[in-house]
Amino acid sequence: MLIKNPKFEISVMNQSQYPKGNMPEIVLAGKSNVGKSSFINSMTNRKSLARTSSTPGKTRQLNFYNMDDIFYFVDLPGYGYSEMSKKEQEKVGASTETYLKNRKNINLIILLVDIRHKPSENDKMMLDYIKSTGKHYIVITSKADKIAKTKVDSYVADIAKELEVDEDLIFAYSAETKLNRDTIWEVIEESLASE
Repeated sequence: MLIKNPKFEISVMNQSQYPKGNMPEIVLAGKSNVGKSSFINSMTNRKSLARTSSTPGKTRQLNFYNMDDIFYFVDLPGYGYSEMSKKEQEKVGASTETYLKNRKNINLIILLVDIRHKPSENDKMMLDYIKSTGKHYIVITSKADKIAKTKVDSYVADIAKELEVDEDLIFAYSAETKLNRDTIWEVIEESLASE
């Protein structure tokens, strides 16, 4: 899929602010600093469409990125960031849950986990929640360029086992080298076509 004019559209906290219409939404979930913004930028060949930050926990709202009026990438707030106050964590968690539970436009949920680390309890809880919604999902192991090429497949297999995910639903990815970028676009296209 060739996206010619991707653009950031809106940041929201409440259902009343969601974009109107029936455009499908591809949702990105993952802990703070897992590379969701880098994923959006590299998938769209843009350097700074989504703002990346070295400070985890910057995204506190749901960010909607319009992909040529075909679909939205929706970047959820990252979880597991300890410096956010408990009250703020609860507020962010509630807005994320409300969105995932009630939004009819969700077409595919992508959970990003860092290939270098064993999935955290938060990753497992998020995946369990995603599974409970009954929506189509895949898992992407980000930052694959940070480990030796020869180890990528075994790391992915270990994460699939840990998360209890079929290996055809998990893909290694690197925003730097664009590893599996075309494959992931194919998965997204198939998902959009099945709507």
